[in-house]
Amino acid sequence: MASFVHRIEVHYKKDPREKIRTDRIRLLGFSIDELQLVDVYTVATARRDIQRDELQEIGARLTNPVVQDFVVDEATTALFDYAIEVGFLPGVTDNVGTTARQTIEDYLGIKFGDGEMVSSSELYFVRGRLAPDMLTRLAATLANPLVNRVSIKTRQEYGEEGMDRVVPQVRLHELPAAGTVDLAIPDEDLARLGKEGICDPETGQRRGPLALDLAQLHAIREYFDRQKRKPTDVELESLAQTWSEHCKHTIFASAMDDDIPKGLYMTCIQAATNEIRAEKGDRDICVTVFTDNSGAIIFDDEYLVTHKVETHNSPSALDPFGGALTGIVGVNRDTIGFGLGAKPCINVYGFCVGDPASDPKLFRGKDRASPILPPLQILDGVVRGVGVGGNCSGIPTPQGFCYFDNRYAGKPLVFAGTVGVMPRQHNGQNLYQKKAEPGDLIVMVGGRVGKDGIHGATFSSEPLDPASPVTAVQIGDPITQKKFSDVIVKEARDLGLYRSITDNGAGGLSCSVAEMAKECNGCHVELDRVPLKYPGMASWEIWISESQERMTLAVPPEKLAAFTGLLERREVEATVIGRFTDTGRCVVDYHGSTVMDIDLAFLHDGLPRKHLATVQVQKTYPGPDLPCPVRLDDTLISMLGRRNICSTEFVTIQYDHTVQGGHVLGPVQGKGRVQAVATLTKVVPGSKKGVGLSQALFPAYSEIDPYRMAGAAIDTAIRGLVALGISPEAIALLDNFCWCSSDEPERLWQLKQAAKGCYDYAKAFGTPFISGKDSMFNDFSGYDAENNRVRVSVPPTLLISSIGIHGDVAKAVSLDAKVAGDLVYVIGTTEEELGGSEYFAHLGYPGATVPRLDAAAARTCYLRLTDAIAAHELVASAYPVSHGGLGVALAKVAIAGRLGMDITIPGTLRPDFFLFSETLARFVVTVAPDHKRAFERMLGADALLLGKTGGSRLRITGRTLLLEQEIARLEEAYKAPFRRF
Repeated sequence: MASFVHRIEVHYKKDPREKIRTDRIRLLGFSIDELQLVDVYTVATARRDIQRDELQEIGARLTNPVVQDFVVDEATTALFDYAIEVGFLPGVTDNVGTTARQTIEDYLGIKFGDGEMVSSSELYFVRGRLAPDMLTRLAATLANPLVNRVSIKTRQEYGEEGMDRVVPQVRLHELPAAGTVDLAIPDEDLARLGKEGICDPETGQRRGPLALDLAQLHAIREYFDRQKRKPTDVELESLAQTWSEHCKHTIFASAMDDDIPKGLYMTCIQAATNEIRAEKGDRDICVTVFTDNSGAIIFDDEYLVTHKVETHNSPSALDPFGGALTGIVGVNRDTIGFGLGAKPCINVYGFCVGDPASDPKLFRGKDRASPILPPLQILDGVVRGVGVGGNCSGIPTPQGFCYFDNRYAGKPLVFAGTVGVMPRQHNGQNLYQKKAEPGDLIVMVGGRVGKDGIHGATFSSEPLDPASPVTAVQIGDPITQKKFSDVIVKEARDLGLYRSITDNGAGGLSCSVAEMAKECNGCHVELDRVPLKYPGMASWEIWISESQERMTLAVPPEKLAAFTGLLERREVEATVIGRFTDTGRCVVDYHGSTVMDIDLAFLHDGLPRKHLATVQVQKTYPGPDLPCPVRLDDTLISMLGRRNICSTEFVTIQYDHTVQGGHVLGPVQGKGRVQAVATLTKVVPGSKKGVGLSQALFPAYSEIDPYRMAGAAIDTAIRGLVALGISPEAIALLDNFCWCSSDEPERLWQLKQAAKGCYDYAKAFGTPFISGKDSMFNDFSGYDAENNRVRVSVPPTLLISSIGIHGDVAKAVSLDAKVAGDLVYVIGTTEEELGGSEYFAHLGYPGATVPRLDAAAARTCYLRLTDAIAAHELVASAYPVSHGGLGVALAKVAIAGRLGMDITIPGTLRPDFFLFSETLARFVVTVAPDHKRAFERMLGADALLLGKTGGSRLRITGRTLLLEQEIARLEEAYKAPFRRF
């Protein structure tokens, strides 16, 4: 234990963040005058006291002397009414503290030992009188009780001594190597075991959800009956992780009704890709699909690019910052773990949250216990989490979206994705292929193992309820990950120092080692060799912990010295924890005892198959019975200000999208800085090619027609890339299903329809799926303020991500109107299709007619349009029509270019329906007059000339003048909703 504790407090001479911080807290309803922030470092050592002059030097190294001052073992003086200190609870990852510790170690020339540490905290000085309940609420806003400790003092209590010196050390009692679990119990008790977990013999408390149902528990019991023994807790926990919905995707793998005997994944997603690849033959762009940590397509003759999009929904509901940070660094590891290691080169994100202006009163426990976080706090946390993950890792984050619906208030959806790049071969070896061999050493590299992340996989396979475990929350460490990412991808890979690699994600070592063991048919792990953050962890905790920043590699014994020596020089910890075998078994030892010995075949394939039944949903959704307004000026202004249409640049500017130097077309475009739906990035220096990315989702369509919803998402994701000039021939897709109440037959019917839509539309466009992920139980179960049981489910949500290769980025076009006098076209016909549209939502109605799609005809049009853009350079700008329809798309193109338009629409539909219908397969395109004839010849009847650019106003006429607005006013409406964030 630490004997000497010192405290260094760093404050700004003039804090540039103070006004923004204060305004943000006021925005949340706290009447304060000022909110100052002091950074605190607590240094705890056991071996010797650090001298005063050394502490002063350490303080100087933790301070920017131009703008900051510091004090050592003294209280910072300031004018305030309350002091609130927020630090991390024991065992929670403290990235700032870790970096400070390394700085001190470098300066003193020592290494901190057991019981020694540096922890960070934030000390807030609040000026302004607050009632006691508001002070408590403010502290809850600044901290998260699941990961933070909070101390509050008044000015009088603060006095001359200041805040207390707190050392957040973990203290655990050593637990037995392993215990056995009796499964010969009644089904009622078995069901409780599956839901609440094993009863810990030391504490008498349940350990947390196994997420195993009765059929699964019966199969496990029968297996161990055949072995003539009881399972150990390690074995049962390991089976729970491996068989979890999160890892095994049991709903997508199960037979469904009479027409899907092989399950939705094999019948719809995998089958579409296999059939597309077979039809393409030599034109197939896929390299690796569905079998590795990411999917990969051909970039050029020398390189491939990978893509993977993950979800981190449940952790983000509890700790938005940690959940999102863990999500983005976790999917970075999916890239590093592809083949023999791809370099992460682009990050993407997506946030589905409740309206940030709302504050739903929902609680996980009775009597207002454990309130959910308000949407604004969730949004703030997930934005910061992805930012820290990407910015600290040096990975550009150009692509992403926000989508708002109050049904995401109980459980947000947080999407995190990464694109990687790697050579296809090195020294004659295919780098996208890997295989552990018997005799290879199992080596864990990166961070140490702690109690954070325990039951993460099983927790994510359950609805969010009062029993959601604190240990499921993790906080990532991007600095540690950056170190091993660079040494693996830039050095060890090309030196041939390992044969296989994967990340420690869901299920930790229990899943990563066991998955790699399938490559050689066996593994033997010595669990007591695993490096820990602190002593006292039980064997089952070490085995299933999802502590971050870890990879597992298969290293030939003769390469071990070279491998570990290289990592040591790069300050990356690497530990041999076992050996791969060919025994057909997964064997785990701990302190000389065998705590797990299971057939690999049973571990991976013993999961009993389900046969799911669906029930068709038949509902009627009314549309508005309202006349068309005579003028649509106010309507367009209101539409531009809707949460799902307006600018979210406040998110974009927090992410570095130009690092690594590949930026071509970024997240906001044009003089007016309009949010793009697609981005373009160079990932191979010297190549004229680039990677285009886009995403689309239409949750508002799901309840009305989930089949067409899938078509809308696929079409829009493809159109985003087509608008850049990328041919459908060079595009691949990723699917992310986030469903709710997935054990209900009606929800399963919607899922089935959406999956069928994926098959049909992907086939029609010829765009294969290369990777995907599903998250099935996105529901909140709890109480309202009056103690009534409440269940809040997300709308059935399908995110489609697209990746495509642009042949020459110099010929790509952005979305903004460029030159006065250019012609404005809409490509594609417009129908009265407003069911689930933003316009009908604005009017307060769902509507019944979701846009339908002729994908084959659309594909033909898209091929001609990309030819006009990239081959003939006839197009000045292109923008896909999406949420809000043609009127919103015209306004955005005009705002981006800060250039007016004079538009005339045909009289085929009601003017408001024509302007705000969300009919698919459409673009707004501007073309120079000199190219008119050639462009119209190429696009034919698909191109409808609407008008031309010029002036400072958007003017739209039908049979009468419909609207006329200054572009400046439209821009203000578009940017106003989040300007204060």
